[in-house]
Amino acid sequence: ASFPPVEARNPTLPRPSPPRTHRDRPRTPRMSATKPGSPRPEEVIVALQRQLAACQRQNNTKAEDFGKSSLSQNDKKGAFKRKDAVFREKVEKNGKFPPESGRYVLYVSYACPWASRCLAVLHLKGLAKHIEVCSVHPTWQRTRPADASDAHAGWVFVDPDKKDLELHNSAGWGKYGVGSNLTKDTVNNLPTIRDVYETQKGKSTHTFSVPVFWDKKTNYIVCNESSIIIEFLNSEFNDLEGVNKSLDLSPSHLQAKVDETNAWVYPTINNGVYRCGFAKSQEAYEEAFYQLFDSLDRVDDILSKSRYICGDQLTMADIRLFVTIIRFDEVYAVYFKTNGKLIREYPNILGWTRELYQMQPIQKSVDFWHIKTHYYTSHPNLNLYGVVPMGPRGLKANRKRNRVDDIFLVPHGREKFASK
Repeated sequence: ASFPPVEARNPTLPRPSPPRTHRDRPRTPRMSATKPGSPRPEEVIVALQRQLAACQRQNNTKAEDFGKSSLSQNDKKGAFKRKDAVFREKVEKNGKFPPESGRYVLYVSYACPWASRCLAVLHLKGLAKHIEVCSVHPTWQRTRPADASDAHAGWVFVDPDKKDLELHNSAGWGKYGVGSNLTKDTVNNLPTIRDVYETQKGKSTHTFSVPVFWDKKTNYIVCNESSIIIEFLNSEFNDLEGVNKSLDLSPSHLQAKVDETNAWVYPTINNGVYRCGFAKSQEAYEEAFYQLFDSLDRVDDILSKSRYICGDQLTMADIRLFVTIIRFDEVYAVYFKTNGKLIREYPNILGWTRELYQMQPIQKSVDFWHIKTHYYTSHPNLNLYGVVPMGPRGLKANRKRNRVDDIFLVPHGREKFASK
């Protein structure tokens, strides 16, 4: 949970002249001598042109010009409309993709809540030694930098051993190095997630997203829909050595309640924060905002009466909700303008979040360096210079520890509820 410092790189622009008064005589402007180390005027012009071009690319509303970016998924009213995943097959016994140790790889970003729910289930079930994980860098990069007409920015792999690595956002600002939980593409040796998708000849997708569940035997994307992946991780690998088969996150007696909960949690909370953050009209933003906080009030009320969201047993509904809640105060409240209340102001949600975070398998799926670095550095149209907010870790009392997660490590107090 240690969070490495982030340094912003901004070119030093020439100092402007003081404002003139009516007593100043007109005079011919002269170019002053450039101080050593300062950018030359032509360098400043190039930097500004690059900045303008990046903004134009990111603000283009045509999906085809966006290069399959998630930011392009808005309707005519400016509301964010997430599209369904394209690859939706399953791992199942006696099926096309049977559960086998070492056969599959899970491509993830630790920043992405959809990928992180897969990581949480993978660790809870004890599947880490059976399913390989490949993790990208959190800052989106141009995936076809040599093609000026291709604006796509997305997930890329880096060499975690290159400690002097410096990446900038797709507009050329900021400076972001190597942190925790990074890997190369150890399976296909490809530079980007986009390249992974483009190996699938004859089957296109509207976004190059994570998670991706890949079959090494057939070189095929089995699934890129997290809600499907977490279910077969939960149920289909139980016969492998060391798997926690006693844990069932989708128990049959609670399945109807889990499904009913997901039916309102997904559109108003999981996707609700994105509907706020990516809205392109005030009307669309406010509609998403009201629904989000009505649902958070509902969650806090439920958790005032039961230990988990569907009763006294941890279920998939808790995992799906947790990945959004753990990102809320550090990212969504600031970046996505979901500033009605912070999670720390909901006593029951906060206690529940602490309990889940203190479960070590779930904690392994959370990396605040990835989370904060990705959101604040990957969308120049929302945060051009890629400056990452400090949050509570920047307060004097917290600087020595330099941790983001202290608020989740105190006693959660959820023992007052009966639990299985």
